[in-house]
Amino acid sequence: MKTDKTKTILVTGGTGTTGRLVAEGLRKACILPRIATRKPSGENDILFDWQQPESARRAFDGVYAMYIVAPTSTSDHGTVVPPILDIALSSGVQRFVLLSASSLEAGGPMMGQIHAYLAASAPEWTVLRPTWFLQNFSQPQHQQTIRQENAIYSATGSGRVGFIDANDIARAAVSALLEDKSWNRDFILTGPETLSYAQIASKLSSILDRPIRYVKLSVEQLAERHRAGGLDRDYAELLASMDKWIEEGHEDRLTDGVLTLTQQAPTPADAFIRSNIKSWLS
Repeated sequence: MKTDKTKTILVTGGTGTTGRLVAEGLRKACILPRIATRKPSGENDILFDWQQPESARRAFDGVYAMYIVAPTSTSDHGTVVPPILDIALSSGVQRFVLLSASSLEAGGPMMGQIHAYLAASAPEWTVLRPTWFLQNFSQPQHQQTIRQENAIYSATGSGRVGFIDANDIARAAVSALLEDKSWNRDFILTGPETLSYAQIASKLSSILDRPIRYVKLSVEQLAERHRAGGLDRDYAELLASMDKWIEEGHEDRLTDGVLTLTQQAPTPADAFIRSNIKSWLS
């Protein structure tokens, strides 16, 4: 791996679920990351706003590689993100690692548009396409209903997912950022087992020692919950439709992506739940 301290790596979404972990991983590799944020406050933070391309130009000064977490305020990533990546390329950024999703092919919606852009334009790139995060259960998406209602709501039916720990995604990202040779391909990342939401509820019930139930919603009902949570209509409906994708069996698969990138096996759900048990305690 490259550990040259003169190589500056920009981390977007640096305070988010994976970005924070990527930044930690880079520090452990003796590389000080530059954290891109709309509200810089730390010594190594820098102003960065996807919606204002020219305001981001200074963020790329001296940057060798970039970890990309697309903005969550819009689903129109094909319009919003490439203009800033054009600036990154013209500023000399060489390597790009994109956080996408297992359900999004190159050229598809949302991050799929960025994927296609990188494949066509970037000299060095890797696209990480993880399945659904185990952190979805320990953080606000499902945490609140688990704690307050002992319930998990989704429109996935009996569909199974190879749920993945965000720590494994971050380790994969750090590897892709630092390896001597760029992969110039995408990786679908999964955990070591496929589980339905009902099975996750069962594991939580056993480990937390209280009954957690799975509540099946329709796609329309789930979209309404997303809208009530503050998402715009298009984004809410797109996210809800991904549950239908799961119900149809498209996420019922396992890959060796984490092992290939990190030389370590991914984290099982039971181990994740036990290490995060305080997340669900009142």
